[in-house]
Amino acid sequence: MKHSLVCTLGLAVALASGITQAAPAQVGTQAPGYFRLAVGDYEVTALFDGYNDLSPKLLKGLTQSQIRALLARRSIETPGVQTAFNAFLVNTGKQLILVDTGAGQCIGATAGMLSDNMKAAGYQPDQVDTVLLTHLHLDHVCGLVDAQQKPVFANATVYAAKAEAAYWLDPQAIAKAPEGAKPYFKIAQDSTAPYVAAGRFKTFDAGQSPVPGVEATLEAGHTPGSTTYRFTSAGQSILFMGDLVHNLAVQFLHPEVSIGFDVNSQQAIKSRNQVFTNAATSKTWVTAAHLPFPGIGHIAAEGKHFEWVPVEYGPYKRAAKVPLIE
Repeated sequence: MKHSLVCTLGLAVALASGITQAAPAQVGTQAPGYFRLAVGDYEVTALFDGYNDLSPKLLKGLTQSQIRALLARRSIETPGVQTAFNAFLVNTGKQLILVDTGAGQCIGATAGMLSDNMKAAGYQPDQVDTVLLTHLHLDHVCGLVDAQQKPVFANATVYAAKAEAAYWLDPQAIAKAPEGAKPYFKIAQDSTAPYVAAGRFKTFDAGQSPVPGVEATLEAGHTPGSTTYRFTSAGQSILFMGDLVHNLAVQFLHPEVSIGFDVNSQQAIKSRNQVFTNAATSKTWVTAAHLPFPGIGHIAAEGKHFEWVPVEYGPYKRAAKVPLIE
């Protein structure tokens, strides 16, 4: 009774004097950028490397007013459209394979998060034994090296399509390139150089499989050697389609819209339509390097258009039987 009275009196004094408990400080950081998905017996981990903002003017094939109206429907009508840099780690149980490496140190403060997010996800960069590049644009290859141009994935062999390597890595490529494009060729060459020097950069022809059990398909257009990779395990598949799509709000409803980064826009449009159609028919999982993180989902056909159906957050593996509430 005495203790209770003392507590009550203490509370009354505190309230009377205006003393209140301080609010906790805001954390000020985002959750680690990784997302896990089971595909058959494979473990797929999406890794967020960062983002940048792209101008709507880069999208070609509709008027700017039409494009901005489509962006506004998704409530992302801003001066620059936030565009993610996603990479994907596949643990097959025998190999640890990374698909693309993000923008690394090449973009600035908004990118270069891949290694930290990989560690947060439970892996170390030196555990990666294979890197598959969908193409050699800077936001896919810069993560291969650190700011000192040393390899980030010290034990990995890097693979790219022969057509892609021939376009970017030919010693004469920089001299032949338009002036404005020269820096991008140099970045591709510098990023792959340590792996080339160590004999750990390899190419493959169209129709060849760089890794047993992985189906590589040339989908040229965005670049001459743009490649998709399909992994299949226990009857389930996941397709890594790189840069076949850049914008969620526009290019599913209008796959005929290209982007200024395409080397051959008409070929890129053809590749996009073909891959979207096949993915919608097969209902396979797909990933994209620049869709909102984690960039994993399904593609549904809607007449001549398509719809992106993003993966839902949930358990790593769904329960075998889930009660149906009716």
